Amino acid sequence: MISVIVPVYNTREYLKRCVDSLLKQTCSELEIILVDDGSTDGSGELCDRFAAASPQVRVFHKENGGSSSARNLGIANAGGDYIGFVDSDDYVDADMYERLYAGVMKYHVKAAQIGRNEIGPDGSPLPDICVPPVREECIAPEAFMKELLMHRGDCSFCTKLISRELFFPERFGSEAKEQGRSGDETETSPERLFPVGVLNEDFHLLIGILKEAGPILSLPGYAYHVVYRLGSNSRKESRENFSRVYADNVDNADLAAKIVVRDYPGLEAAAFRFGIFQRLDYMLHIPVAQMNGENKMYREIRGYLRKNWLKSMKNPLLTGKNKVYHTLFALAPRGVRRLHRRLRGLGKTTV
Repeated sequence: MISVIVPVYNTREYLKRCVDSLLKQTCSELEIILVDDGSTDGSGELCDRFAAASPQVRVFHKENGGSSSARNLGIANAGGDYIGFVDSDDYVDADMYERLYAGVMKYHVKAAQIGRNEIGPDGSPLPDICVPPVREECIAPEAFMKELLMHRGDCSFCTKLISRELFFPERFGSEAKEQGRSGDETETSPERLFPVGVLNEDFHLLIGILKEAGPILSLPGYAYHVVYRLGSNSRKESRENFSRVYADNVDNADLAAKIVVRDYPGLEAAAFRFGIFQRLDYMLHIPVAQMNGENKMYREIRGYLRKNWLKSMKNPLLTGKNKVYHTLFALAPRGVRRLHRRLRGLGKTTV
């Protein structure tokens, strides 16, 4: 009934907690797919032990290719009608998938989500990324897209249960079930795969399938627990990782703008606001040494901010602080960075 895909890469210290939380699920018809993405710390061997101990667990080993490629392999081999995802250093409540599945059945939707919280390296709670609703609500695609563009929505696939139909749009149905599934990654339509080599892959895929998904059920409360690790590839910030983290965010903003023009023309102001915000975030985090004429992306973002300054000033969804930063970055990018260092020292870093 449900396949939960867990990409695994060098998380041996956390893997047992993650898998145990899935084995304890109150939803009985659930398979756990562990995809060892070329681990070198013994995580792959630990995956094999889990599979030997429980018929619910299936393991696939592959060369290292990143979380997206591991997820895609899991999707291609999933046997469930609904698919969920859990990062191998996180864990979930025992009734998470029972609640999500019950919601999907109750409201006849293709996707449901539940709240997540973040836990710091020392075990202390961190501020909410997304605030779950106080009661069950079905969110239409356009409204969901607006929440994402306003940085209020939850784009994570880890908090969701998704109909298999959305990953296999060409092959889903009784005929496909009778033919069986070969496990070939190319079975899925390219538009339904996580983009390989992109750090914010969840946002990229979600906005692409959102219209077809229809209303998404959002459940109250927290059931998914994100454990913050400095060593996590998707959560760390470093000079080496900068270009991928923030450049991918800008690329996703441009993708969102194209989708809005096509599917949600009433959200163009929100999409513009999103694109400006992501570019300001890039400028606030780029190493100063990379703020030069040889950096093509930096030049393009600086030029975009200068070209769209007046449009930004007229946008009602950008805050006064957003507009001040936009003005300063359009005029004197390096000077803004010096100002930003001072504000960061005062605890005021939000764009």
